Amino acid sequence: MLIALYQPAVRWRAIAYRVCWLVAGSLLIAILAQLAVPLYPVPVTGQTFAVLLVGAALGPGLGAATVLLYLLEGSMGLPVFSQGRSGLAMFLGPTGGYLLGFVVAAAVVGVLARMGWDRRFWTTMAAMLIGNLVIYCTGLSWLCMGLGMSLGSSMGVGLYPFIPGDLLKALLAALILPACWRCLGSRAGHA
Repeated sequence: MLIALYQPAVRWRAIAYRVCWLVAGSLLIAILAQLAVPLYPVPVTGQTFAVLLVGAALGPGLGAATVLLYLLEGSMGLPVFSQGRSGLAMFLGPTGGYLLGFVVAAAVVGVLARMGWDRRFWTTMAAMLIGNLVIYCTGLSWLCMGLGMSLGSSMGVGLYPFIPGDLLKALLAALILPACWRCLGSRAGHA
């Protein structure tokens, strides 16, 4: 977890530090959610990349809290979801399972990052793929149970079209996170 590189000693500073990361993380997710390739019924977006990156950088607790803040912002009407959408209806439509899966995925990737999986290319790649698997499982379950789609149909519209993009996003994260550790970790050692 990159956030562990610096921890303020004074309690109020530590709280302010975490709140700043919480807000910055939800902003990152909101911005990357706007990078979308519209597919039916679920668009390919930068959301998953941001969610998993936030989980890895902030850890399981703060990462999941950041995603919850993002979901709260969207449910309250802020246009933070893909294509500027918002509202509680987003949780009832085809994307609902994926949105809820973001929280669990951020926590899972955060746990893996806490174990050091975010420091090397292959382990970061594995962590991102595991996070995507969590999102797929919740999203596909929602499409099947919540919307009454068959497993084959839900995989056809909610899994297969996303695999190439998610592999590319996992590759990007596997390049970014270890590089951040090399850069920031060496600076932390000299502080």
